Amino acid sequence: MRIITLNCNGIRSSASKGVFDWLGEQDADIICLQETRAHEDQRTKHGGFGMEGMDAYFEDAQRPGYSGVALYTRRRPDRLVRGIGVKAFDNEGRWLEAQWGDLSVVSLYLPSGSSGDVRQGFKYETLQWLQERLDQMHADGRRYVICGDINIAHRAIDLKNWRSNQKNSGFLPDERAWMDRLLESDWCDSFRLLHPQLALYSWWSNRGRAWDNNVGWRIDYQLISSNLRETLTAASIYRQQRFSDHAPYTVDFELPRLRRRKAGVVGFR
Repeated sequence: MRIITLNCNGIRSSASKGVFDWLGEQDADIICLQETRAHEDQRTKHGGFGMEGMDAYFEDAQRPGYSGVALYTRRRPDRLVRGIGVKAFDNEGRWLEAQWGDLSVVSLYLPSGSSGDVRQGFKYETLQWLQERLDQMHADGRRYVICGDINIAHRAIDLKNWRSNQKNSGFLPDERAWMDRLLESDWCDSFRLLHPQLALYSWWSNRGRAWDNNVGWRIDYQLISSNLRETLTAASIYRQQRFSDHAPYTVDFELPRLRRRKAGVVGFR
């Protein structure tokens, strides 16, 4: 089974840069997108967001042109879960979970606190809400893959200029401690399981020449429950083309492919 995650920094923008052509060549079972930033009427008007053989599901923010997550799947889910049950978080379109049997795949977009103290405070609140949800998930015995832009670089190896960023959102001590607690429990960082010492990044600022000079951060993850760790076979970050300020992150699992049970209409939900 292959899963790809990407913060597309606007689905219309990334589509214009060829992301759907590239995704269509990757033979993924599931594609998770974040920061889609387009409501249904905008997607319908623009077009070009379909994937052959895949259904598309969107969870939009109430605020126009903001946030939003999506899932593309080869097989229609048995169930969709929209949000975590916290209105302030769910109104921003940041959690969409698809379930097949005992497997869940989540497209998650955690808020950034880089715009100031108010949003950093909201980010800390979100981490508390998520911790409660993740503890519940740990107890239910399901298999989970949580894909998305976590907006936290966990360790110094995960960003180029770690010394100068220790007081900046995304690498603050409390954020990193939250990641420590998470990864000390039932959750695993799929990339670090396979590449414990590899310094690769998934996001680059649009300022200066960060992309050209590879001054980046690894803030995009596929976090997996520990009952999936032995199924990991490959993990890669794609940099050959630029579709966004983030790069696609692909993980392969030794699990049955999620192919369609029978032919049917492919569409949007």
